[in-house]
Amino acid sequence: MGYYHPSHEKLEQIEERLDDLLLMLKDKQRTNPDQVFFDTQEFLQIMNISKRTAQHWRDSGLIGYCQIGYKIYYRLSDILELLNKNFKSPTNGK
Repeated sequence: MGYYHPSHEKLEQIEERLDDLLLMLKDKQRTNPDQVFFDTQEFLQIMNISKRTAQHWRDSGLIGYCQIGYKIYYRLSDILELLNKNFKSPTNGK
Protein backbone atom coordinates (compact mmCIF):
# COMPACT_ATOMS: atom_id res chain seq x y z
CA MET A 1 0.00 0.00 0.00
CA GLY A 2 1.48 3.32 -1.08
CA TYR A 3 1.30 6.80 0.36
CA TYR A 4 -1.20 9.34 -0.91
CA HIS A 5 0.48 12.38 -2.41
CA PRO A 6 -2.12 15.08 -3.11
CA SER A 7 -1.52 17.34 -6.07
CA HIS A 8 -0.74 21.02 -5.65
CA GLU A 9 -4.29 21.80 -6.88
CA LYS A 10 -5.83 19.52 -4.28
CA LEU A 11 -3.78 21.09 -1.49
CA GLU A 12 -4.91 24.56 -2.57
CA GLN A 13 -8.56 23.43 -2.51
CA ILE A 14 -8.13 22.04 1.00
CA GLU A 15 -6.45 25.26 2.13
CA GLU A 16 -9.32 27.34 0.68
CA ARG A 17 -11.89 25.19 2.48
CA LEU A 18 -9.98 25.54 5.75
CA ASP A 19 -9.83 29.32 5.28
CA ASP A 20 -13.61 29.37 4.69
CA LEU A 21 -14.17 27.34 7.86
CA LEU A 22 -11.91 29.67 9.82
CA LEU A 23 -13.90 32.69 8.62
CA MET A 24 -17.15 30.99 9.60
CA LEU A 25 -15.80 30.26 13.09
CA LYS A 26 -14.59 33.81 13.56
CA ASP A 27 -17.99 35.11 12.46
CA LYS A 28 -19.75 32.84 14.96
CA GLN A 29 -17.58 34.20 17.77
CA ARG A 30 -18.82 37.73 17.07
CA THR A 31 -22.33 36.77 18.03
CA ASN A 32 -24.97 39.19 19.23
CA PRO A 33 -24.77 39.73 23.04
CA ASP A 34 -28.51 39.00 23.25
CA GLN A 35 -27.78 35.47 22.03
CA VAL A 36 -25.06 34.66 24.59
CA PHE A 37 -26.27 33.21 27.88
CA PHE A 38 -24.39 32.30 31.05
CA ASP A 39 -25.63 29.95 33.73
CA THR A 40 -25.48 30.93 37.41
CA GLN A 41 -22.05 29.41 38.02
CA GLU A 42 -20.53 31.29 35.07
CA PHE A 43 -22.27 34.51 36.18
CA LEU A 44 -20.90 34.14 39.71
CA GLN A 45 -17.40 33.69 38.34
CA ILE A 46 -17.66 36.60 35.90
CA MET A 47 -18.93 39.00 38.56
CA ASN A 48 -16.96 37.44 41.45
CA ILE A 49 -20.03 37.38 43.69
CA SER A 50 -21.79 34.87 45.93
CA LYS A 51 -25.00 32.97 45.17
CA ARG A 52 -26.76 35.10 47.76
CA THR A 53 -25.67 38.33 46.07
CA ALA A 54 -26.90 37.04 42.70
CA GLN A 55 -30.23 36.15 44.34
CA HIS A 56 -30.48 39.64 45.84
CA TRP A 57 -29.72 41.26 42.48
CA ARG A 58 -32.45 39.16 40.82
CA ASP A 59 -34.98 39.86 43.59
CA SER A 60 -34.34 43.60 43.49
CA GLY A 61 -34.57 43.72 39.69
CA LEU A 62 -30.95 44.79 39.31
CA ILE A 63 -30.22 42.09 36.71
CA GLY A 64 -32.46 40.43 34.16
CA TYR A 65 -32.54 36.64 33.94
CA CYS A 66 -34.55 33.71 32.69
CA GLN A 67 -35.35 30.58 34.62
CA ILE A 68 -36.07 27.14 33.22
CA GLY A 69 -36.92 24.76 36.00
CA TYR A 70 -34.26 25.27 38.64
CA LYS A 71 -31.67 26.55 36.17
CA ILE A 72 -31.11 30.31 35.86
CA TYR A 73 -29.49 32.03 32.87
CA TYR A 74 -28.20 35.56 32.38
CA ARG A 75 -27.81 37.31 29.04
CA LEU A 76 -24.48 38.90 28.28
CA SER A 77 -26.30 42.07 27.24
CA ASP A 78 -27.98 42.26 30.70
CA ILE A 79 -24.62 41.82 32.44
CA LEU A 80 -23.08 44.57 30.31
CA GLU A 81 -26.09 46.83 30.96
CA LEU A 82 -25.72 46.31 34.73
CA LEU A 83 -22.04 47.24 34.56
CA ASN A 84 -22.70 50.28 32.36
CA LYS A 85 -25.49 51.58 34.63
CA ASN A 86 -23.15 51.42 37.62
CA PHE A 87 -20.07 52.81 35.89
CA LYS A 88 -18.49 55.80 37.64
CA SER A 89 -16.35 58.06 35.48
CA PRO A 90 -12.97 58.99 36.92
CA THR A 91 -12.57 62.52 38.28
CA ASN A 92 -9.57 64.67 37.49
CA GLY A 93 -8.46 64.95 41.13
CA LYS A 94 -9.66 68.55 41.43
